[in-house]
Amino acid sequence: MGPRHQSAESRGADRSYVKMPSFLLLEVLCLFLFAGAPPSLPLQEVHVSQETIGKISAASKMMWCSAAVDILFLIDGSHSVGKGSFERSKRFAITVCEALDINLRKVRVGAVQFSSAPRLEFPLDAFSTQQEVKAKIKGMVFKGGRTETGHALKYLLRKGFPGGRNASVPQVLVIVTDGRSQGHVALPAKQLKQRGIAVFAVGVRFPRWEELHTLASEPWEQHILMAEQVEDAANGLFSTLSGSAICTITSPDCKVQPHPCRRKTLETVKELVGHAPCWRGSRGTDAVLAALCPFSSWKRVFLTHPATCHRTICPGPCDSQPCQNGGTCVPEGLDRYHCLCPPAFGGEADCAPKLSLECRVDVLFLLAGSAGTTPEGFLRAKAFVKRFAQAALGEDSRARVGVARYAAELALAVPVGEYQDVPDLVRSLDAVPFGGGGATLTGSALRQAAERGFGSAARTGQDRPRRAVVLMTEARSQDEVAGPARFARARELLLLGVGSEAVRAELEEITGSPERVMVYPGPQDLFSQIPKLHGKLCSRQRPGCQAQSLDLVFMLDASASVGPENFAQMQSFARSCALQFDVNPDVTQIGLVVYGGRVQTAFGLDTHLTHAAVLRAMSQAPYLGGVGSTGMALLHIYDKVMVVHKGARPGVPKAVVVVTGGSGAEDAAVPAQKLRDNGVSVLVVGVGPVLTEALRRLAGPRDSLIHMAAYEDLRHHQDMLMEWICREAKRPVNLCRPSPCLNKGTCVLHDGSYRCECRAGGEGPHCERRTLRGDSPGIRGSSPEPAGDQ
Repeated sequence: MGPRHQSAESRGADRSYVKMPSFLLLEVLCLFLFAGAPPSLPLQEVHVSQETIGKISAASKMMWCSAAVDILFLIDGSHSVGKGSFERSKRFAITVCEALDINLRKVRVGAVQFSSAPRLEFPLDAFSTQQEVKAKIKGMVFKGGRTETGHALKYLLRKGFPGGRNASVPQVLVIVTDGRSQGHVALPAKQLKQRGIAVFAVGVRFPRWEELHTLASEPWEQHILMAEQVEDAANGLFSTLSGSAICTITSPDCKVQPHPCRRKTLETVKELVGHAPCWRGSRGTDAVLAALCPFSSWKRVFLTHPATCHRTICPGPCDSQPCQNGGTCVPEGLDRYHCLCPPAFGGEADCAPKLSLECRVDVLFLLAGSAGTTPEGFLRAKAFVKRFAQAALGEDSRARVGVARYAAELALAVPVGEYQDVPDLVRSLDAVPFGGGGATLTGSALRQAAERGFGSAARTGQDRPRRAVVLMTEARSQDEVAGPARFARARELLLLGVGSEAVRAELEEITGSPERVMVYPGPQDLFSQIPKLHGKLCSRQRPGCQAQSLDLVFMLDASASVGPENFAQMQSFARSCALQFDVNPDVTQIGLVVYGGRVQTAFGLDTHLTHAAVLRAMSQAPYLGGVGSTGMALLHIYDKVMVVHKGARPGVPKAVVVVTGGSGAEDAAVPAQKLRDNGVSVLVVGVGPVLTEALRRLAGPRDSLIHMAAYEDLRHHQDMLMEWICREAKRPVNLCRPSPCLNKGTCVLHDGSYRCECRAGGEGPHCERRTLRGDSPGIRGSSPEPAGDQ
C-alpha cells in the first residue's frame, strides 16, 4: 500500500505531518501483514457436508486410468508463483500420476516448465513406469522469471506433444499456473483446443480466474481446478476424463455428481479507515484551518464467486447402515467405521447381538481380486469378512476362519485357524492387498482351495470339522467352473457363494443349489447377508426331501423348436435339481429321457448310483433336434423306464418331470394320464411366452404345471419344483402301480403287501422266470415282460 494508491485527502494529511493516532497505525500494520499472508481458507471449496468431502477424498484414492492417452503437464515456474506453490504444483502432478497406468502402450506422461521461456523437462516417451515419472517430476527445479504463458502455448503449437503419438490417441494438457500471464493467451489457447486437445487449467497461489477460463476447455466448470486441494483436484480431473470417455476409471457403484462450490479471489479494495485531524490552508488568506480528514487504506480481501464442481463419489462404509438398534455409524477411511451404540448394545459389533457359530467348522473365504474386480468391491468383501468375524467368532466359538485372494492364481493370505484372536484376525485382513490384475480364474481357484486351502493335515471322520469355502465375487469366471466345483464337493467341501445378480447363475452352478447362494441387489445390501451365511454354515439340513425314497425321471425336450443353447439350460436346471437328492439305490434313483426326432433313454433309474455319475451323465445327454412328440416320449417312459425290470422299485413314489418348450405336446394328454393312472406323478415345466392349451391338458387337473416365459428363468423356479416333488413323494403309494409282476403276471394286494400271481409258464416272486411247461415254449432266458395289476 504505497503513496500511489492513496487519495488526495490522504496525501494532504501526509504533507501536514500530522501524527497518526497509535490505534490507526496498529490497524494499518495488521492490514499490511494480512495482505502478505497466505490464505487461511482454500481458494476453491466444494460446499457439501463433511461426510461427502470424505467420500470425494476416498474416491480419489481408488481411481485408476488405464487407456491409450497422452497427458502433458505444463507447469508454471515463474516468480509470481514462487517456490512454495511450485512444489505444490509438483505434488498435484505426482498425485495424478499415482492413478495412471503409465507405460508406452497405455498412458504416456510428459512435463514442460515455463516462465520467461518454456523448458522441456521430459518428453512423453521418456519413461515407461509410474515410479520413473514421479521421480522425475519430484526432481524438477524451480526456474523463476516472467510468466510467459502465451509463449509456452505457442511452443506446443509448433512442437506438438514431445514424444507423443501425433493425435492418434486422446491428448490432455494440464496447465498449472496462477493465471497471471504477462502476454496474450487467448489465441494460442483457442488454437490448441481446436486441435482436439482437452485443456485443464489448474490454479495455484492466488489465481486469476478470468485467465483460467480463457485457457480451459469447455465446460469450464469441469476443466478448472485448484492445485492447493490435491485430492479434490485429482478427483475433479478424473471425473471429467471418465465423463468424456477418455478413461474408464471407476466402477458402476461410483457416480460423478455436480456439487455447489465456491471460488475465491484475493483482490485489493479501498476502504475508509476513519478520520484524523489535519490542517489546511485557505485560498486568499494566510490562515490555517484545522479539520477532520478521511483516512483510507487499501486492503486485500477474498471475494467469493459461486460455481459448480463435478466430483466422483463412491459408496462409503456407512452407506449400508451397518449399525443396528439405533446405533450411529462413524466412517473411518475407505472401508472402516465404528458404531456409537445405545447402552444396551454397547459391547457388541454393529450394535447387534452376537451370532456366535456353535458348530465346528473351518471357513475359507475366497475373494476375487482380478482385473474384473473393482477396488471398492474388494474392500467391501474384506469388510464383509471382518464384520462376519466380529459377529460370529467369540471365545466359545469352535469355528476357524481363513482368507485367500485369487485372480489367475490363488494366494493364501490368512491360513485357516492362524488367528484365534478376532482383533488380530481383523488386523491381518487389513494387510491383504488388492491385486487388481490378471484373469478371473474361479475354477482354478476352487481346485487349489480344495487341494491346499485347509492345510495338509489328513484328518478324517469325526476328527475333522466341517469345511466350507465361501466364494465372494462380482466378476464372471474366465475358466470352466463345473469340474472344479465337483472336485471340491467330492472332497466333502461345502461351497457357498456371495455375489451380485450378474454372477447368480455361475454361483448356483458352483455351489450346486440356489439355496447356497446369497445375492445382494446393491452394495449397501451386502452386509445383511451375514446372518444368512451364519445359518448356512451350521445347518446340516439339506433342501429337498432326501429322507423319502423316490424314483425320479427327467424328460427333456431336445427338439429343434428348443435349440441347443436352450437345451443346455434345461440340462443345467436338471443337474441343479438332482443335487438336492441323496442319490443311492436305497433312497433316490434318477433317470433321464430326451426326445426330439426320436426318443432316447440317456440313462435309466438303476444306471448311476452316485451324485457324480448322475451329474456327469446329465451333462453328456445328447441334443437330438428334429420334430418332437411329447406323447411318444411319455409312452416310452411308461413302457421302458418306469418298470421294475429297468430299476423301478415297488412301493417307492415315482415322478416324471417334463421340461418342454410346448411344441409337440398336442398328443401328450392321454399318455400323461396313463402314467398317472399307473401311480406315476407327472409335472410339466413349460417354457414360452404363451401358455398353450396343449400344455394345460398335459398338466392334468391337479396343480402340476410350472410356466415361465424364458429358459433363463428356469433357475428361479427350482424351489417350486422341489416343493412339488416333495409333496408328491408323501402321497400314498399303491404297491401294485406300476405292477412289479413280470411276464403278464397279476399283482394282488394282500395284508399291506402284495403278491404276484403268475400265468402258466411263469415262476418266481415276480414271475420273472419262464418254464418250458408253459404256453410259450422255448423262451427261457428271454427278457421278462411287464404285467398287469389288480
